[in-house]
Amino acid sequence: MKTNFTLKQKNYGLVKPESIEQFSMRDILNRTFGLIGLIMLTTIISNPVFAQTKKVAESKSVTQEIIVKGVVSDEIEPLYLVNVVLEGTETGTSTNEKGEFTFPKPLKYGDVLVFSYLGYDTAKIKINENSTFIELMLTSGGIEVVGDLNIEKPYKSKRSN
Repeated sequence: MKTNFTLKQKNYGLVKPESIEQFSMRDILNRTFGLIGLIMLTTIISNPVFAQTKKVAESKSVTQEIIVKGVVSDEIEPLYLVNVVLEGTETGTSTNEKGEFTFPKPLKYGDVLVFSYLGYDTAKIKINENSTFIELMLTSGGIEVVGDLNIEKPYKSKRSN
């Protein structure tokens, strides 16, 4: 016994065109603009919106950079070749014959300059709004040389002749 049957496919509202000419230009534009609109809407919703606040404006003034110049001296005269270094870095300069210096890069408020010179105490200056020109007087440090001179015992060579 033979059974004949046919399969029927259900149509869910999708129409398969026989050729591309069955679609009108209006249908293509509607689908294209709909897709572009969906992408734009997704992009706008997924990105957070940030508003400028007062704290952001204040932080700009804190990060303002300034050029620092100055003169370094002791009690008598200007000091030549005093090391001026930004603390925590290797960036620095030294003073000229007149004791003057200009730091090679702009500094921010809160940066610390370290002034050092052989035989003098090291000084640290914190940069603030009044630090565009620094006049610094270094004080001599107490250098102690400790030694023992023994003149009672004559030097005797360990080499035998």
